[in-house]
Amino acid sequence: MQLRAKDCVAVSVACRLILLLAAAGCGNRNDWTREEIAAIYNLPLMELMYQAATVHRMFFDPREVQQCTLISIKTGGCTEDCGYCSQSVKHKTFVKPTPQMKVQEVLEAARRAKDAGSTRFCMGAAWRELGGKKNAFKHILEMVSGVRELGLECCATLGMLTPEQARQLKDAGLTAYNHNLDTSPEYYPKVISTRTYEDRLNTINNVREAGIAVCSGGILGLGEQVEDRVGLIHSLATLAEHPESVPINALVPVDGTPLAGVEVPTVWDMSRAIATARITMPRTVVRLSAGRLELSHSEQALLFMAGANSIFNGDKLLTTANPELDSDAQLFETLGLRGKPAFSEPLTPPMEKAGTVLVTKTSFAPRGQAPTATASA
Repeated sequence: MQLRAKDCVAVSVACRLILLLAAAGCGNRNDWTREEIAAIYNLPLMELMYQAATVHRMFFDPREVQQCTLISIKTGGCTEDCGYCSQSVKHKTFVKPTPQMKVQEVLEAARRAKDAGSTRFCMGAAWRELGGKKNAFKHILEMVSGVRELGLECCATLGMLTPEQARQLKDAGLTAYNHNLDTSPEYYPKVISTRTYEDRLNTINNVREAGIAVCSGGILGLGEQVEDRVGLIHSLATLAEHPESVPINALVPVDGTPLAGVEVPTVWDMSRAIATARITMPRTVVRLSAGRLELSHSEQALLFMAGANSIFNGDKLLTTANPELDSDAQLFETLGLRGKPAFSEPLTPPMEKAGTVLVTKTSFAPRGQAPTATASA
């Protein structure tokens, strides 16, 4: 989609209205239309980066980037058929099923992660759902409690959850639960057939109802089109409450999976998705997740400018490679970044503190017409 010059001006004005909305403390809109999100996504890149960076600075310290560690506590043997995943029993990959890790093994990994600078520890299990895995779940609850005792945020991704399982995780101290939507509702069936989009939304609802923060994002490079990336962000930004964090992943193709030969997203694709997520969900932590190993330090700097404020450190993400700690330390030093503390909340924009502006409505206009806003001082 190419915008004409006069359209770019109109959309730029509309984006500034969004900034005014954010500054007035009304940044958590959940009534976005796809057309509005597409207009933002397709802004001229430099304008999009500027707008996203401005929103980012309203709600976060741009020098703070949270360091997280993700480990696989139960690898391989998953009965799902996700086309991108090396852990599915449907695909012949290098991954071999392994038993669930022992509680003390996981807690020792968490201690090492904390010593390396991580403030969030994430645990993933290759399951479709927790189901009746009572003994395994008991050990996971012990892991969650132990991680929290270390002063770390604790996140888990264990497949589909019932309301009761979510409540038990909350009682154990779980900070956040990751359950990605992956892509748009329309493209999703082309990637996964063993779990519906509605299944994912139901688990997200169960998590939120239990009082656990929601971590949900997607993957770029599944063969989707721009409209599917817009659709993914629309699905996330129109949830009843925005996710606490949104991971944006670049596909890491794995031999033996159906998506092994697809074209991976470019840094420009990643920057547009991250910037659009930042503008539409301004209080959300946008996590630069899988695929960083293929990005140079300068390319990662662009993604931080676009609004990403979290990375996963350590040499592996579940089953795929990740930059080494020394490389990330050099990245932080070069860019003047520092770690984001655990449990830190978004900033309150100055205009929200002052209560000087209240934006009651904004709208993007049809092509050729000026956008409008209603505001009062």
